[in-house]
Amino acid sequence: MVLWILWRPFGFSRRLLKLERHSITESKSLIPLAWTSLTQTLSESPGIFLLGQRKRFSTMPEIETHERDSELFSPPSDVRGMTKLDRTAFKKTVNIPVLKVRKEIVSRLMRSLRRAALQRPGIKRVIEDPEDKESRLILLDPYKIFTHDSFEKAELSVLEQLNVSPQISKYNLELTYENFKSEEILRAVLPEGQDVTSGFSRVGHIAHLNLRDHQLPFKQLIGQVMIDKNPGITSAVNKINNIDNMYRNFHMEVLSGEQNMMTKVRENKYTYEFDFSKVYWNPRLSTEHSRITELLKAGDVLFDVFAGVGPFAIPVAKKNCTVFANDLNPESHKWLLHNCKLNKVDQKVKIFNLDGKDFLQGPVKEELMQLLSLSKERKPSVHIVMNLPAKAIEFLSAFKWLLDGQPCSNEFLPVVHCYSFSKDANPAEDVRQRAGAVLGISLEACSSVHLVRNVAPNKEMLCITFQIPAAVLYKNQTKNPENHEDPPLKRQRTAEAFSDEKTQIASNT
Repeated sequence: MVLWILWRPFGFSRRLLKLERHSITESKSLIPLAWTSLTQTLSESPGIFLLGQRKRFSTMPEIETHERDSELFSPPSDVRGMTKLDRTAFKKTVNIPVLKVRKEIVSRLMRSLRRAALQRPGIKRVIEDPEDKESRLILLDPYKIFTHDSFEKAELSVLEQLNVSPQISKYNLELTYENFKSEEILRAVLPEGQDVTSGFSRVGHIAHLNLRDHQLPFKQLIGQVMIDKNPGITSAVNKINNIDNMYRNFHMEVLSGEQNMMTKVRENKYTYEFDFSKVYWNPRLSTEHSRITELLKAGDVLFDVFAGVGPFAIPVAKKNCTVFANDLNPESHKWLLHNCKLNKVDQKVKIFNLDGKDFLQGPVKEELMQLLSLSKERKPSVHIVMNLPAKAIEFLSAFKWLLDGQPCSNEFLPVVHCYSFSKDANPAEDVRQRAGAVLGISLEACSSVHLVRNVAPNKEMLCITFQIPAAVLYKNQTKNPENHEDPPLKRQRTAEAFSDEKTQIASNT
């Protein structure tokens, strides 16, 4: 029998101790006596609690998974501080419980022992019994199974039906580098108490990391671990500056693996190909791309001011919308053309390589003049996406008095989706105020703000959506029956029109 003890010496960290294993014959008269004697002896030692034999003694308190794993399934301590990966240094032998069963019943039994079976990377849960070719050993989770009494009632019932003894034996299992998870390896290698990088953005075959200063001495090792532990990843890169140039790309360093940055990604049923080192792509915006796409219906018009390689333009074009897509970066422009052909929407997307302001005051102005002059029955809904969070709000000034002639009715005014970052305590209000200040109006009653994602501690990415008021969009507003209203009434109707738009947006999202 195996006796497990939870030892908490002087209030410090909990440890599991294992007393010597003995095979005990079924003697109901001897077992209580043995337990009683041991209890009296151990009760004199503070901080020691008996585990196992649930009916007689307290069971093991719940320990958080990461704490439990760090006690048994953690790499050897001497890998701490390693900067060049040595996979051979991660060998370790652990003693785990096993259940001996006949080989012909293994598949039936495993369905009922999913909870109890050991689950570790690269380790088979069923192995051959070195002492009996007709039997197999089922490796069990040492944090769930201590004795035969650790099995749940349903599990014991299945064991009984299949005539399997619940007697637990011990097995020395050798762990290697392949059997540890990436976060376990990095937690063991990096300085104790420091943040561990185990997440990354996946861009095709590339793992894109954003390492912190304390992780940089280990950057090659971290990159190699990411490649080793994530199938399909063959290159790991680290961003070494912020996206602060006019082309929206960033300098990167290849930490490990191949230098090839030409990649292919699949997002929301569409395929995109590009050179990741020369264009902007963020897989964490997949949901946002879908959200905006769902707002448009067949026949609508989209102006994508900062289109990148096409994650807004292509899905919208697939809905039989007319799309005008622009990007200043020549590489983005090249891959936008390529991806439109790749996804068979090149006939529905008109592509430009202009500065955002020039695009708005040139092609967008010309198209709006034509679209808004159409009869009411033929006017489409017009959406303008401005996904350049660091600077897009500044480009709103291009809408001021952009159009000549008589204003159209409010319901046909273009809807803008403008992205921005905010570190303010009230990010939604911050974005509203900054956008309104550029336009020279208040957007308080006629806009909605959507939280896209948390970019960093105290930094949010948001999207403000609003219809451009006629007073902003048109130079000379000739009074006519449609637009000749008192200013308070006109503001009220503008707000009511946008309220309808927000209701539509909410129902779609």
